Amino acid sequence: MSRGRAAALTALGALALLASYAPFRLPPISFVAVTPAVLLMLDAISAGDPRRAFRRGFWYGVACFGLVLYWMVVALWHFTAFAALGYLATIAILGGLTGALFWFVVRLRLGLPAVPLALVFPIAWTSLEWIVGHLGDIRFPWLGLGTSLSDAPVLVQWADLAGARGVTLWLAWCNVTLATAWGAGSGTLRWRPVVAVLATVALAGGYGAWRMRTLPTREVGLVGMIQPNEGYDEKWSRQPDSVVAKLLELTRRVRAQYRPDVIFWPEAALPGWLDQQPAWDDSIARLARESHTPILVGGLHVEWLTGGAYRGYNAAFFYDSTGARRPWPIYEKHYLVPVVERVPFVPVSWFRRVPGLARWSGGFAPGRDLPVYGTGIGRFGVLICYESAFEDLPRGYRRAGADFLVNITNDAWFGRTAAPYQHASHLVLRAIETRMGVARAANSGVSELVDPLGRVSDATRLDQEAIVGARLRTSDVRTLYVRLGDWVGTLSLIGTAGLALGLIWLRWRREKY
Repeated sequence: MSRGRAAALTALGALALLASYAPFRLPPISFVAVTPAVLLMLDAISAGDPRRAFRRGFWYGVACFGLVLYWMVVALWHFTAFAALGYLATIAILGGLTGALFWFVVRLRLGLPAVPLALVFPIAWTSLEWIVGHLGDIRFPWLGLGTSLSDAPVLVQWADLAGARGVTLWLAWCNVTLATAWGAGSGTLRWRPVVAVLATVALAGGYGAWRMRTLPTREVGLVGMIQPNEGYDEKWSRQPDSVVAKLLELTRRVRAQYRPDVIFWPEAALPGWLDQQPAWDDSIARLARESHTPILVGGLHVEWLTGGAYRGYNAAFFYDSTGARRPWPIYEKHYLVPVVERVPFVPVSWFRRVPGLARWSGGFAPGRDLPVYGTGIGRFGVLICYESAFEDLPRGYRRAGADFLVNITNDAWFGRTAAPYQHASHLVLRAIETRMGVARAANSGVSELVDPLGRVSDATRLDQEAIVGARLRTSDVRTLYVRLGDWVGTLSLIGTAGLALGLIWLRWRREKY
């Protein structure tokens, strides 16, 4: 394969992967989005060149993730001078991991040709997706391949059995099966692989249709959400008390218009440390008490340590219907956005020693607990911002007795990019995996409800001030996925490790004899 053709396949792969995700609603693209990657691997296999596979895999990963995550430059620039560095580092790391994936698949096929590509590629791709979501301070499980089908919930209902990682494994298999259906370059279409893919699509659709018809759901109650639409730096440049006054006024409006059972504010709605603003605390508590309506508030929390040191948290505060906050634990965000909220691998104290540098430190600390808040309509757990991309937190909440989830976020820093829609799409899989309803309160949109079948309703528009009052539905079903966890990811890792050990053993045996 010429370099020009390889470059064309790389560009095609990047465009196809971008088109498979929100805001585009093109479910069929998901089944061919990574076929260019398979074709590049097949060429390296025929050439017997794993090094070529790594090089092409690296540039394929850089092109794909560079295009899908283009919004990072826009988003991070609002927060930190490290924006370009963070973006380039992200796509370079993801490109390197993709190159390693290409190398591994090609090396394995050359060493163990009896192992079919339709087995190796899906397992390796799913393992890579798992690794990306577990890289410590730089973990970034944004848009797994399974999430690309969030716009076709009928096809992913079986995520209640295997999770989003199971959908990823299936889609990777579909892609490699279709890519090899052309007789490995002979130009002859083999129909059996195509029929096999269509049969699995029919099975997924059949299960989905059955589940959507038979899943027992119930109404939780009427929830209210406010969308203040504060610009990414507007609330920090305005008089803080006026920002809080606006939040309180929107809360009164949603209360008067809809009479909700509970009200949710977006992430970091308060322009400062709540613990240092007793007047704000009193105003919110009074409003909750007078309206007999619990309020969940996104804000910043500080924990003072000895010697004047402190830990800061991106947090959520719960006021019950009596206006009481102190009896309830504060939820502190667990998974922090790399660079923006926590600079990877660098202690926050290093930045705070240099005047003027602390603002670039991303100096939040990760939370530890998973509090479940009780209301008259049920118990709920909180996800802040991109925690919606992590499947373990919703599972933990469900196992702890939560009836529904609340996702609070501030997507204003994304601007008019694809990111707000990409961000919201994760909740479709989280709702199906746990069979819990989800209320999403976003500062600038998209605020919405997601039912236990992954169906979205009452979605607001971007960059508009809004209030939402709508009835949320959930279910009491405890799914296999909630009980077993990410068993597909675990088995994929075991399978990948087993194939790697087999390759090492074969090489050792050849060298010995």
